[in-house]
Amino acid sequence: MEKRKKDIVKMLLNQNLDEKDEEEMMELLIDSPISLDVDKEIDSKMTFGDRVADKLSEIAGSWTFIILFCLFLLFWIILNGVVLINGIDPYPFILLNLLLSCLAALQAPIIMMSQNRQSKKDTIRNKNDYRTDLKSELILEELHDHIEKVLSNQKEILKYLKELNEEDISKKSNKND
Repeated sequence: MEKRKKDIVKMLLNQNLDEKDEEEMMELLIDSPISLDVDKEIDSKMTFGDRVADKLSEIAGSWTFIILFCLFLLFWIILNGVVLINGIDPYPFILLNLLLSCLAALQAPIIMMSQNRQSKKDTIRNKNDYRTDLKSELILEELHDHIEKVLSNQKEILKYLKELNEEDISKKSNKND
């Protein structure tokens, strides 16, 4: 059974482990809990800037922000193009273009920082899922081996009981003769 587990670990990890590393891997996978809450682990290490970037990404990626921003643009165009004759920013709205460019220049890297952190979180989650799957597979293999032993023992017991029953029947038939 141990040989099969080692083979599974080697197969799944696709690397040759020395005996000590292999045993440590087996103990880690089978005897200890390996699941972890990725969100809690990452959130505990977040800086203030990380939290701000995540909040900004959350707000800027919402329908509420998009609708309000479209309303702001419409208001700006109507105010400076129609209502005020010589508005703060007359057509072709150069100031508005400058504001939008600055907003995009600041918003894009902040959103990318948040996405990079989410990608790291997903990578940790995937590694955790892999370790959990590996542990489950090893435990299932061990259970399979135990079931095979139980079935083998059960067959032996049934065979023994059948032999006893046959002996008992033959003894009874000899008594009757």
